[in-house]
Amino acid sequence: MKRTKMSSKEILEQAMALKPDERFMIVESLLKSLDEPDRKIDEIWAEEAEKRLKAYRDGNLEGIPMEEIFKDE
Repeated sequence: MKRTKMSSKEILEQAMALKPDERFMIVESLLKSLDEPDRKIDEIWAEEAEKRLKAYRDGNLEGIPMEEIFKDE
């Protein structure tokens, strides 16, 4: 039996016909799939954080007090 590829519109129409708890499960799974960590991006951010910390400790980067960042204007 040959399966035909469903369009995203057809998938959405079928999903909308499900019970609310079933739709919730699908939405939750889709959102979770988009939030998976990307190791390469994590490595890039870790390297950047290390560079910034070193620059701060070496006196090449000035910090901003937390109170200044979060003050009400």
